[in-house]
Amino acid sequence: MKIGVLSDTHDQLSNTLMVLEICRRRGIKTLIHCGDLTGLEMVPFFEGFRVIYTMGNMDFVTGAIKNRFEKQGEDNFVGMVFKGELNGVLVAATHSHIEGKVMDLVSHQRYQWIFHGHTHQRRDEVIRGARVINPGALGGLGKESRSFCIVDLADNAVEFIMV
Repeated sequence: MKIGVLSDTHDQLSNTLMVLEICRRRGIKTLIHCGDLTGLEMVPFFEGFRVIYTMGNMDFVTGAIKNRFEKQGEDNFVGMVFKGELNGVLVAATHSHIEGKVMDLVSHQRYQWIFHGHTHQRRDEVIRGARVINPGALGGLGKESRSFCIVDLADNAVEFIMV
């Protein structure tokens, strides 16, 4: 199963639309967005995907974001931390602005994959057996070139894509 992982879009519509089109072309049905959408305007563009959305520190309209994503699909998730199974693989996701949250998830030694955002820096690291991934940022502060990633859970493969 391949999933799209993105974060820190910060209302950057053109980059987000490009990512969504790439995911559609590749047949990806599930997206994990690790927070900082920031507003509601882009939520309708995610229609047709299963969306797992973790709230970020810049998501000031959290209730409205939650309502809109949940109306788009009954399988959508919106919350601070996602802990679940995708195609038989245990995954967790968070924005990571909560001090120590990523390492707390790692310490459970339960999740094969842990996804996070917030730092605006790409990451692909194995810690205590968990693959910790930050897809980079699509908007906001320009610490690195803009990116997201496609993760193949079955093959343990990560492809970072610059936009």
